Amino acid sequence: MKALTFAAGLFTASTALAQTPVLTVYAPDYFTSDWGPGPAIEAAFEAQCGCDLQFKPGDLLPRLLLEGNRTEADVVIGLNTDVTKKARDSGLFAPHGQDTGALTLPIDWTDDVFLPFDWSYVSFVYDTTRLDTPPTSFEALAAAPDDLKVIIQDPRSSISGLALVLWVKAVYGDRSEEIWAGVAPHILTVTKGWSEAYGLFTDGEAPMVLSFTTSPAYHIAAEGDDTKKAAIFDEGHYAFFELVAKVAGTDQPELADAFMAFVLSDTFQKIIPETNWSYPSALPKADWPQVFQDLPAPAKAIFLDEDQSAALRDEAIEEWRRALSQ
Repeated sequence: MKALTFAAGLFTASTALAQTPVLTVYAPDYFTSDWGPGPAIEAAFEAQCGCDLQFKPGDLLPRLLLEGNRTEADVVIGLNTDVTKKARDSGLFAPHGQDTGALTLPIDWTDDVFLPFDWSYVSFVYDTTRLDTPPTSFEALAAAPDDLKVIIQDPRSSISGLALVLWVKAVYGDRSEEIWAGVAPHILTVTKGWSEAYGLFTDGEAPMVLSFTTSPAYHIAAEGDDTKKAAIFDEGHYAFFELVAKVAGTDQPELADAFMAFVLSDTFQKIIPETNWSYPSALPKADWPQVFQDLPAPAKAIFLDEDQSAALRDEAIEEWRRALSQ
């Protein structure tokens, strides 16, 4: 009898598990890491959805384009505005269906497919113990003493690196290659991605690194270290938005819609700042953690929409490449 009871219990448990709907969300590796926002978001959403939220980490757009309509993804989180044109043109995404009136961004958001869940400004972060007075523009960086070195990321492999060359192009236009020629002697190294560059910076290899204005919040809140600051440029900073989108061919449309709505909820938004170290997209500044409220911010947000970004991308990268190859 005990064996039969035990077997019946296993059957009931396995049947319940089989009946639990699964929402598959493709996300970047950093998002799903133990220190990223993924685990807390998974727990919070599952508490209200009666579902099994499964993050699948890895490259986003290349994987989606390869899989096409065969993709297992119901939702994709972690795209950014410099790749949305290619993503939109794929036809793989559906309208998000959310009211964007609650967004608290430095620009007006009108996109009905890609929904921002956090944002920051691209910037150079510097170590105040090694650099007293940081440059306040790209021209000032070009004119800085020879021993001022920075670490940047390659725009051909890094989204932050791409944002950098688009930032320069947006500000300087036809003078961009001239600006890069002046900045090039100050570049210590170019890394494939952000993590390697930031690791070299924190190891003391250079006093400045390409990152985001919100990066110092991590050092202050998690390490009690206030020696890392963002250099604020007079010309404004490139605004960088991370996005979530619903896959058009999802077999869980109601769950996908519920997750899109959840992204704008206070529960989700309050997880973001001190796990993804970015500004939340739908919380007023008064509701941000104090460390984020206290961060210096540029007076001007520079933003290129996906058509402008796509039109300038190749030229901006080539100008950067030519200048650095001299």
